Amino acid sequence: MQRILVTGGAGFIGSNFVHHLTRNTDATVTVLDKLTYAASKESLAGLPGDRVSLVVGDVADGALVDDLVAAHDAVVHFAAESHNDNSLTEPGPFIQTNLVGTFQILEACRRHDVRLHHISTDEVYGDLELDDPTRFTEATAYNPSSPYSAAKAGSDHLVRAWVRSFGVRATISNCSNNYGPWQHIEKFIPRQITNVIDGRRPRVYGTGANVRDWIHAEDHSAAVWLILRQGRIGETYLIGADGERNNLDVVRLILEHLGRPADDYELVTDRAGHDLRYAIDATKIREELGWRPIYPDFEAGLARTIEWYRKHEDWWRPHKDATEAAYAAKGQ
Repeated sequence: MQRILVTGGAGFIGSNFVHHLTRNTDATVTVLDKLTYAASKESLAGLPGDRVSLVVGDVADGALVDDLVAAHDAVVHFAAESHNDNSLTEPGPFIQTNLVGTFQILEACRRHDVRLHHISTDEVYGDLELDDPTRFTEATAYNPSSPYSAAKAGSDHLVRAWVRSFGVRATISNCSNNYGPWQHIEKFIPRQITNVIDGRRPRVYGTGANVRDWIHAEDHSAAVWLILRQGRIGETYLIGADGERNNLDVVRLILEHLGRPADDYELVTDRAGHDLRYAIDATKIREELGWRPIYPDFEAGLARTIEWYRKHEDWWRPHKDATEAAYAAKGQ
């Protein structure tokens, strides 16, 4: 697989994957990205021009997708609308990109017999109780809570149907919450980091007790590349790095790392339908494919991420005021 099409490759997780490919393989990469507010050409800056090219376009554009898929050996499908709050305000784009876009990718892969790996999320499984030792596995029933997670659940079902009905050579991965470089500052960790850098008090939903299972984007990228090469067709693999932390603990770590008191935060009204806890059991990918995280220590990975945002203020600064204004309008 020397020619890889990466949809959503100028967004957070997708761009990290493109960087991973250029560092660790000799593959050529075409990025298809609509360049919405959550993506940027700057996330691909510095990559070799003879190996990475950007096509600005919509994954729901069937003719464009067909032409691109036909010219590649494999597709890694990251493209998605992914912000829960936005899906509650305006669910339409989530249906168009996450469902219609995935349909177009599947049809093109079917016509041209191109290998596909579909990126999904642990949010399709709903949530777990805070005191429940259970973790999500590949056998966990789907129970999405928001328009975002429902659209992603639907896209997963489309992939499975196209594998079974049409023989599309596809795999799926459901990953826990990513953190790392190039993540838009509307998201939880970069928002809190940049707030503290700016001297603002971090704002935390509810009591901050909600738990997320964090994984560094570089670990996610390595797992996806491994699944693409060695994963069994039709299989689903859950990707997680045992990084469970509640939101309040994450904020306190950020404050302490940046020299602020650990209690210098503000609690705000909880988000509608806010899932309590996510937790991934990654036994299958570890035992079957031998994957292991590079950043098993969340605190070390978080410290590295904080330093990235401190050094790349030019990347996030132009979006900060507008992002905070949008949150302020919702009392968040």
